[in-house]
Amino acid sequence: MKDLNIVFAGFGGQGVLFAGKVAAYAGLLAGKEISWLPSYGPEMRGGTANCSVCVSDSPIGSPLVTNPNVLVAMNLPSLDRFIDAVEPGGTVILDSSLIAKKVERNDISVYYVPSSSLAEENGLGGLSNMILTGKLFGEVCMNPESPYSFCTQEILAQAVEKCVPARKANMLEQNHKAIALGGEA
Repeated sequence: MKDLNIVFAGFGGQGVLFAGKVAAYAGLLAGKEISWLPSYGPEMRGGTANCSVCVSDSPIGSPLVTNPNVLVAMNLPSLDRFIDAVEPGGTVILDSSLIAKKVERNDISVYYVPSSSLAEENGLGGLSNMILTGKLFGEVCMNPESPYSFCTQEILAQAVEKCVPARKANMLEQNHKAIALGGEA
């Protein structure tokens, strides 16, 4: 497996840190070396939030991702901030419900997923982050043709179960549904 360096980015309250935690837990459960580094402004909800996740077969020297091979962007300021840092040949997955802008780079793969609209249409309000996470895993982390493939559907489901706190156990099935929806998007 090639080292996978992901940046999840958006506004506070969109679940960016949670999505990164799910990806990191999936790596951990798959027996990989992982790091999860959250970053957010002091205003929390509505402020900026991003999360660096590294998944590797070997020890990770730094948890900071400066040149991601994958960017998951949940809003336009995040896309604008990180798009130029994505390495050539990398992947961008974005919420096209909130980001109308088209990516002009032609050296990366871009997936436009209307995740906020899909969440609302399917009774999954607030789970746009998990729809994008489902797309990430479907295209990058579980795709046997991807050099970053490290995970199975079962491991991803276990990671979600580990990350959803007991007080929100009623949201577990909705999280699974959102991931499946993203995998099909």
